[in-house]
Amino acid sequence: MVTTRSRTVITSEVAEDVNENSRNIVIFALIAVLVMFGWPLVMHKYGPKSTANPPVTRIEGGKTEIAPNPGAGPAVDSAKATQDRATVLAASPRVRIDTPTLKGSINLKGARIDDLVLSKYAQTIAKKSPPIRLLSPSGTPGAYFASFGWRGEGVAAPGPDTLWHASGEVLSPGHPVTLTADNGQGQRFRIDLAVDDQYMFTVRQSVANIGQAPVAIATYALVNRSGASADPSSWMLHTGPMLVHNGAADYDVDYKDVDKGAQRFTGPGGWYGFSDQYWLTALIPDQAQTVTAQYRAGGNDTYQADYTATPKQLAPGKQMTQTARFFAGAKEVRLLDHYQDQAGVPDFGKAVDWGWFEIVEKPIFYYLDWLFRLVGNFGVAIILLTVTIRGLMFPIAQRQFASMAKMRAMQPKMKAIQERYKDDKPRQQQEIMALYKTEGANPLAGCLPTLLQIPVFYALYKVLRLSIEMRHQPFVLWIKDLSAPDPLTPLNLFGLLHYTPPHVIAIGVVPILLGVSMYFQFKLNPAPMDDAQKQVFAIMPWVFMFVMASYAVGLQLYWITSNCLAIAQQQWLYSRHPELKTKPEPKQAT
Repeated sequence: MVTTRSRTVITSEVAEDVNENSRNIVIFALIAVLVMFGWPLVMHKYGPKSTANPPVTRIEGGKTEIAPNPGAGPAVDSAKATQDRATVLAASPRVRIDTPTLKGSINLKGARIDDLVLSKYAQTIAKKSPPIRLLSPSGTPGAYFASFGWRGEGVAAPGPDTLWHASGEVLSPGHPVTLTADNGQGQRFRIDLAVDDQYMFTVRQSVANIGQAPVAIATYALVNRSGASADPSSWMLHTGPMLVHNGAADYDVDYKDVDKGAQRFTGPGGWYGFSDQYWLTALIPDQAQTVTAQYRAGGNDTYQADYTATPKQLAPGKQMTQTARFFAGAKEVRLLDHYQDQAGVPDFGKAVDWGWFEIVEKPIFYYLDWLFRLVGNFGVAIILLTVTIRGLMFPIAQRQFASMAKMRAMQPKMKAIQERYKDDKPRQQQEIMALYKTEGANPLAGCLPTLLQIPVFYALYKVLRLSIEMRHQPFVLWIKDLSAPDPLTPLNLFGLLHYTPPHVIAIGVVPILLGVSMYFQFKLNPAPMDDAQKQVFAIMPWVFMFVMASYAVGLQLYWITSNCLAIAQQQWLYSRHPELKTKPEPKQAT
C-alpha cells in the first residue's frame, strides 16, 4: 500500500525529473543554435583557403612570352576623383545603353562600360529616391567600370585613350553595337556588344592581322572599382572579390587579402568580379578558354579584377575571335539560376552567399517568392510560410506531446526501477529501455520540433538578409521595408519627439509584440520546479525582445506568427493531454 507521504515523494521526484528533461531540452536547443551559427564562422576563419597561383603564360605554338611575370596584366586605373560625373560623361563621345532594367552609356574613349544605373531599384524607400547607380567613370566619386582589350608583345593594342568608332548610337536588346579601331600597324580591332533585357552583356572581341608578320596577342577583360563595398563582409555574408574557378565558388578572398598582395588564379573558364550585398559585377570568359586571373589593389583605394586569356600566335591574314560576357546588376535569385542553368555560367547562383545550409534556404526562398507572387504582399507571404511550416510539423508536435504525457505517466515506474537497481547501473539502463519499448515512449521526442525549427529560422534569416527580392518590400501601416528593423519605437513617442534613441535601446513595436507573444507561450508550458529555471524562463522573452530588435521585421513577423500558432496548438494539445498541465503536489512535511 502506498502512503500519502510516499505518493508525495514520488510526485516530487517525478516533477524534478520532468524539470530535468526540460533543462536538457533547453541545453540541447542552445547547443544546436551554437552549432548552426558557429560552424560557418569556424569554417570561414579556419577552413581551407584557396591558394591557386598560375604558371608563366606563354604563347601557344611559339616561344614568345606575353607575361614573363605572373603578376603582369592590364594596368590598374588609380585615377583620383577630381570631377563630377556630369562633366566626365560630357567630355567624350558615348553610346547610350537602354534596356528595361539598365540605363547608362559606353565610353568610346577606351571602350569602357562605365555609366550604369539599375532602373528597377531605388536607393531608399522615399518616393522620389534616385535609382541605384552601379557603374561610374574613372575620375569621379565611386568610380566603377569594365573594359575589354588586348595585350601582346610588339603590338600596339588599343588603350584607355583610344577613341573607338561605333556602328550605332544606342545599345539595347536586339540592337547590338560594333566598336572598331585600327592601330595603323597592320592590326584591326573590333568589339561586338550585345545586351539582353536583364543585366548580361555579350562581348565578342576580334582582331585581324593584315600586316606582314605574325603577332603574339591575347584578349583581356577587367573590372575596376574605387573603394571597398559599403556592405560589410562577415561570416554570414561575403562581400568583396567574388570568383568561381576550378569548378567551385571561392568566398575566401577579401579586400584585406588584396591589399597585402595580388591574388592570382589560373584555369579554364570560371568568372571573376566584385559582390555587394545585393549587386554584382562579373567577368565571364569563354568557358573553353584557360585564363590567368588576378585581383590587385592600386593607388587611391582602388581594386581591380582582371583576366588574360591564353595568348595565341596570329599569322598574317588571319583573324582571332573570342567571346566573353559581363554581368552588371542585381543578384536576383531566379535570374542567377537561369544564367547558370540555361546560359552555362558555372555556379552563378553561388553569387548569393547561401552558405552551408543552401539545401534548406533555397527551397524556402522559392516557396516564399511563390507565395509573394500569389498574394502580392511579402508580409502575408511570410505569415503563410509560417502556417505551412507549423502545419508540416504539427504531427511531430502532436507526437511530442503524447510522448511527454507517456513520460510523465512512466516516471513512478522509472523511479521504482532506479531504486530497485540503484547498485547495478547496466541492469538499470536495460530495464528503463525495456520500459520505454513497452510503453512506446521516446525520451528524445521533445527535442525534435526544436531541432527542426532551428534550421528553418536560420534559413529564413539568411533569405531575408541576402535576397534582393525582399529588399524594400512593405507589409502594413508603418512597416515599409521587411528587410530592415522596425523604425517605430515608443522611446520617442513613435516619432512625435525629434529624438533618435541609441540603437541598442531603440526597441520597435514589432519586437515588443515578439516579447509579449513569447511570454504567453512560455506561460502555457509546465512551470519548472527549480527557481533558477523559473527566473531564466521569466526573463527570456524580454531578453529576446532586445536581441531581435535590430533584425529584419520580416524575421520578427515569422517568429510572432509562429508563437501565436504555437499557443493555439498548445491549447488544443493540452485539451487532448490534460495530464501535462497537472501540477505536482507540494512536498508535505514529515
